[in-house]
Amino acid sequence: MGGRLPPISWMRSCRSTPAPWASVNTGKQLAELQARLAGDPEWHGGRYYGKAACKTALTDIRVETLKRYGIETALAPRFPDPAAREAAIREQAANWAAKWDANSLIILRRALLGFDTRPEFARIKAKVLYILCRTDALFPPKIAPDVVKALTAAGIEARYFELDSDLGHSSSGAEHAKWSPVLRDFLAPLVARLN
Repeated sequence: MGGRLPPISWMRSCRSTPAPWASVNTGKQLAELQARLAGDPEWHGGRYYGKAACKTALTDIRVETLKRYGIETALAPRFPDPAAREAAIREQAANWAAKWDANSLIILRRALLGFDTRPEFARIKAKVLYILCRTDALFPPKIAPDVVKALTAAGIEARYFELDSDLGHSSSGAEHAKWSPVLRDFLAPLVARLN
């Protein structure tokens, strides 16, 4: 689901695996990330090893990312108090930041520049199950018609399903019961062939 990138190369050669869609990253996003990190007093020109290592900026970046993914809605039942919910989000983000390296984040963002799977569609040998969440701000359902049209134009049998969830980009795991029957039906012909 969503924008997971590594499976694109793998599924080009796989004959029976659902395919994700990858986003196109921009140089502007990279420049914004670099400027943001450079504004952190812990940055030290990117030579922060053995020092604080930009954990404050990384935590703030992760909080924003988690919120774009829909974590506020996901945590609302467990943390109805907004302050407690914000603290839980910040704790989760800080745990992530403690394990991440700011330079690695830049390298990953740079690697994504111009990453666009559309030219690779003709190499896909698998049928595609394309699932997006109704409330996903990163990969909104409005992009589905064009994606499915491009897949179909490339000779790929594509099926689309819209996941009805308020959990946004993070809905696929928490709401697996809502889309797993669709996946089961999609894979049924393959399972029948293998048995």
